[in-house]
Amino acid sequence: TKSRGGALHPFTVLGDPVRRRLVEELSAGERSAGELVAVVGGEFGISQSAVSQQLQVLREHGFASVRAEGRRRVYSIEPQPLATIGAWLAHYGAFWEERLGELELELQRGRPEPEGN
Repeated sequence: TKSRGGALHPFTVLGDPVRRRLVEELSAGERSAGELVAVVGGEFGISQSAVSQQLQVLREHGFASVRAEGRRRVYSIEPQPLATIGAWLAHYGAFWEERLGELELELQRGRPEPEGN
């Protein structure tokens, strides 16, 4: 699903398991392209080219940035898209927390009194 301006919604970007795994790796700190290919490519059995394509999607949609370090390309995570997801989850988490609290109250009302009281 694309949002205004042609950008993918953050949940769509993270809907891909390879991209989610790359974000997990980057959340632990900067990684070189070679390190990411070795770890994620190895786990998913995909080529360097396939990992590079997924890194490009992450860069294009603001999840990652890259810088040159000599001949190496070093990737790091960008927080803004994750903050957007966090805000969305917080909003709906509060909604569900309230509903679950109401359900718990109703369940307690319907629970029979323990014998001896």
